[in-house]
Amino acid sequence: MLDYVEPERDVEGYLIDPEDWDELVACALADEEEVVLEEDYWPVLKFMRDYWREYKVAPDVRHVVDYMAREQDADKQSAKQHLFRMFPYGYVQQACKIAGMQKPRAWSTG
Repeated sequence: MLDYVEPERDVEGYLIDPEDWDELVACALADEEEVVLEEDYWPVLKFMRDYWREYKVAPDVRHVVDYMAREQDADKQSAKQHLFRMFPYGYVQQACKIAGMQKPRAWSTG
């Protein structure tokens, strides 16, 4: 089993360096947020990580909702509702944190 090394985080628990993220980090952060990372979480987290790698910024919630709607062949409202069931305390508070993003500055969260 791999050893878990606690990455450096800010006072609110977000990673200082998103490069420190891996699946073990995601699981530890999810545990803190009382989120159980089931199978449907990983594609969302992967999308967020891929977006960050390309743009060096956390994706706005609308990008994640668009992705989920396409992947689930669903309308955007249903995808958004599913996202907020997955992360009941909010996109920034839980999804961004678990995906290893730095805390996003001011932008729309939904």
